[in-house]
Amino acid sequence: MNRNFRSVRIHSASEFDSSSNGHYDKGLKRILDRLTTKMQRDDLVRQTTNQLRELLQVDRVVLYYFYNQWDGQVTFESLSSQEFSILGSTGPDDGFNDEYAAMYLAGRVRAIADIELEPIQPCHRDFLRSLRVRANLIIPVLIPRGLWGLLVAHHCQSPRGWSQLDIQLMQQGSQTLATAPCILES
Repeated sequence: MNRNFRSVRIHSASEFDSSSNGHYDKGLKRILDRLTTKMQRDDLVRQTTNQLRELLQVDRVVLYYFYNQWDGQVTFESLSSQEFSILGSTGPDDGFNDEYAAMYLAGRVRAIADIELEPIQPCHRDFLRSLRVRANLIIPVLIPRGLWGLLVAHHCQSPRGWSQLDIQLMQQGSQTLATAPCILES
């Protein structure tokens, strides 16, 4: 007869009672709080990108989130058509560096009406072409800790002149994100 059995302990409901095991409740509460915050953050970003795409009448609005110092990716997108999806895109390998970060930390707004006419590096133009971008508008999302992300509007089908109202709408969206408790806690 094989005697390689492990004993399994069955826990009774009273063992999980909060009066005897408060640390379980505290741990569970922390997990639920983090989950709630993440869900609130995701919902806010989704609503913001959707509203901006509709108001600006563009093909795509994305959030490029920095998960590490100047390493990031597109974590949210609102699209006029699924063909414009770039979800998960990380940008060019050497694309974002300390120089660009410093400009966006200082509040840089970057509006390009036509990538074909803008004096940008050829590798940057090729990267934007690969994403089917013809015009873009980039606004930083700045929180007290620094640069949290970039809010980006892409017009893919033709050049697009960006108005002061377009810029203000994107800045308002950025400010909404930057001041939300669910983002400040993330």
